[in-house]
Amino acid sequence: MRNLKILSLTLVLTLVTLCAFSSAEQLNLAKANKAYSIGSYSVAADLYQKIADAGYVSPELFYNMGNTCFKMNDYARAILWYERARRLDPGNEDINFNLNVANTKISDKIEPLPELFYKRWFGALVEMFSVDTWAMMGICMFITGLLGLVLYMASRVLILRKIGFWSALGLFFLSFFTLIFAWNGYRFSESANEAIVFAPTITVKSSPDDQSTDLFVLHEGAKVKLLDTIGGWYEIRIANGSVGWLPKSTLEKI
Repeated sequence: MRNLKILSLTLVLTLVTLCAFSSAEQLNLAKANKAYSIGSYSVAADLYQKIADAGYVSPELFYNMGNTCFKMNDYARAILWYERARRLDPGNEDINFNLNVANTKISDKIEPLPELFYKRWFGALVEMFSVDTWAMMGICMFITGLLGLVLYMASRVLILRKIGFWSALGLFFLSFFTLIFAWNGYRFSESANEAIVFAPTITVKSSPDDQSTDLFVLHEGAKVKLLDTIGGWYEIRIANGSVGWLPKSTLEKI
């Protein structure tokens, strides 16, 4: 009985905490949106950052933060937040458009390596919707397919049995592919170890050592893929395939 009371009290306290957290963040979000609407961008940025630091994750929040940074001409940080928003909702046209605009504002225009056509097509399909949307579509199709299977097994009318059978088969087939897209989107979001350069100008080194050979120069706002880490250094690769080392202090992970 004592354990039951303790558990009940814990659940009540957890619910109260969650409600308080939600209401506090909703209040900050309303304040941030109002500050943005009247042009108080630094105030809006501080409030959006506070919400993000509290653990709230959503493409809308990250998109708003990117817009705020863009208005403040902080293009590197705008790119960082747009990239974070895009990772959650890769098919969002507004996020992709603003990210492209922000990338025109930075110094580095790095041409990516060409991809095989089928990889490009598959990636475009995966990015049409968010992981949650793909997963929800797959689950709904699977459940509807089960209903079609029930119709096939339960009905005594030939035409209804045919409809149930073929609809179940088609929906199971489609749900399989949508779940594959969801899985690949999730795997990409979890494995994409990328960062944005936050140094005005930085020289990429051939090894994790200040005295090593200079390879090429990057500027604030450039996106890099993180390959390895040694001490205070990251091994990085840029879109054109060039590889080198940068100090961790010059980068912020997406």
